Amino acid sequence: MPRGPLFFHLPPVVRLSYLPPMHRLLTLFLLVAASLSVPAADFDLVIRDGWIVDGKGGQRLQGDLAIKDGEVVGLGTFEGVGKTELLAEGLVVAPGFIDVHTHAEGMENNPGATNFVRMGVTTLVLGNCGSSRTDLGAYYKKLEKVGFAPNVCSLIGQGSVRSQVMGGSFMRPPTSKEMKRMEDLVEKAMNDGAVGMSTGLIYLPGSFTSTEELVKLASVVSKHGGVYASHIRNEGDGIFKALEELINIAREADVPAEVSHIKLAGKNNWGQTDKVLNLLDEARAEGLRITHDQYMYPASSTGIHNRIPNWAREGGRKEFLKRVRDPETKAKIIAEMKERLEKSGHAEFDYAMIAFYGKDKSLNGLSVADATERTKGTRSIEAQIEMILEIYEQGGASGVFHSMSEDDLRQYLQHPSTMIAADSGVREYGNGVPHPRGYGNNARALARYVREQELLPLEEMIRKMTSLPATTFGLKGRGVLEKGSAADVVVFDPDKVQDRATFTDPHHYATGFRWVLVNGVPVVENDVHTGAKAGRIVKRER
Repeated sequence: MPRGPLFFHLPPVVRLSYLPPMHRLLTLFLLVAASLSVPAADFDLVIRDGWIVDGKGGQRLQGDLAIKDGEVVGLGTFEGVGKTELLAEGLVVAPGFIDVHTHAEGMENNPGATNFVRMGVTTLVLGNCGSSRTDLGAYYKKLEKVGFAPNVCSLIGQGSVRSQVMGGSFMRPPTSKEMKRMEDLVEKAMNDGAVGMSTGLIYLPGSFTSTEELVKLASVVSKHGGVYASHIRNEGDGIFKALEELINIAREADVPAEVSHIKLAGKNNWGQTDKVLNLLDEARAEGLRITHDQYMYPASSTGIHNRIPNWAREGGRKEFLKRVRDPETKAKIIAEMKERLEKSGHAEFDYAMIAFYGKDKSLNGLSVADATERTKGTRSIEAQIEMILEIYEQGGASGVFHSMSEDDLRQYLQHPSTMIAADSGVREYGNGVPHPRGYGNNARALARYVREQELLPLEEMIRKMTSLPATTFGLKGRGVLEKGSAADVVVFDPDKVQDRATFTDPHHYATGFRWVLVNGVPVVENDVHTGAKAGRIVKRER
C-alpha cells in the first residue's frame, strides 16, 4: 500500500553551481519534472499501520485510516496519500472516548479541558446529577464564541430547573403553574439539542422531588428521544428501592434510563452486586432500555456537606444556621448523622477526605477525622460532626469518600451495559487535592483492568467508552470508526498507557497517548496538548 509521495533527492554534496552548464540544465529539468510529478494529497491526514479498533467490540485489524474534512473516509487498505501522515505501528487506533458523566460546566474558563483530552476523551456530556445551565441554547453560543478542545453536549438538569422555578422552597410539591413551567424549560432544552435530562436525587432540590413529578418531566424527554440519567435517591442501604424508582420512571415515561456512577456505598452494603445487576437485567428483559456508567476508583466525590441531612440544609445556608442555633434541632441533626454513619458500617469519618476547603487550605488532603483532631485536639464522633457543620457554615468543601469495594467495581465493570465515565469537572492543575479520576479515569481502565488484570479484552473496554455511550445518548456518527463517522480518534500505546494521578497526589496527566484528534484535528501529540480548539457542540439525533 502507498506510503506517501516519491520525491527526487540530490545527494547533499551536490550543488548546482559546481556542475557544468549542460549538467546543470539537465539537473534543473529533473528537479522540475520530479516536483511536477508529485501527486496532490488525497486526504487531510492518514494514520498508517495501526491496530484499528472500530469501537463496536469486534477484533482489531491492522491497517490505515484516512481523514478528510473532519470525517473518516478510508479504513484498512486504500489508495491515496495524506497532506499529513502519521505512523502508528504497534499503536491502537480507536474512536475518541465519550465521557457520559462530567461536571464540566464552566469549561469556557478552561476550554482546553486538558485533563480530559490527555486521557483520550474527545466528547464530554455535561449537565449530570441534576445540575446544568437551564438555557442550553444560550450556553452553547457562549461556548462557541470561546472555542474549546473536546466536543460538548449536555443534559438538562432537573435540579437546576426546579431551583429556577421554585426558588429556595423545596420541601413541597410544585403548583400546577410551576409544574407547567418546569415542563416548558425541559421542552426548550430538548429543542435546543439536549441529549436528555439528569437528576441528582440525593441533592437539593432533587431529594424533595416526587416520582410522579419526575415521570412528568421524563415524559417530555421521551417525546424528543432523549435519555433519563439519574444519580439515584440512595446508593447504600436503600439502593434497591431507589433502583425500583428509576425502573418505574423508565416504564411510565417510556424513556431510556441511565444509572449514573453505579455503586454500592458503605461497607455494610458491599457484595450485593449480583442483586443489583439482576434487578436491572430483569427490567431489561421486560423491554426497558437501561444502562449504567461507573468510574474506575473505589471512592466517590461530592461536597462534605452532603453528610448533613438534606432537610437541615433546605432553604440555603441562612436557614441552616437558624436550625443549628436551635439546641433541639441541632441535636436532631447530630443524631441523624450518627445513625447514618453507623448504617454505613464506618466507625468514624476517616473515609471522608477533604479535597478543597477554601477557608483553611491546610486541611486539604486530610480526612475529616484527622482534620478534626488537628483543629480540635480530639477525634470524637461528636467533634467530627461539629467539624462537618462548621465546614458548611464557612462555605463548604469538596470531598473524596472511600466507601466502595474494588470487588464490586470489577463486577459492575464486566457487565455489557456499563460505560466508563469520570464524574469530573475540568481540573485546574495544582489546585486542591481532587479525586484522581479527573486525570486518569480512561487511562486507568486500559492500564489496570485491561493490561494488568486482564478483566476485559481491549476491544470490549473501548466499546464501553465509545459506541455504547454514542448509541445511548444519541450521538450519531460518534463513537465508531467507519466511513462517514466523525474523525474523533485516539492513538495510544497499549503497553504504556497509564494513569499517573493518585488520591494523595492527583495532579498528574495520563500518559501513553500519541495522538488525540477531535474532528480530524490533533489536540494532543505525544502526551502534550497542542492548544487546538477543535471541539463542536454535539446535539442529540434520534
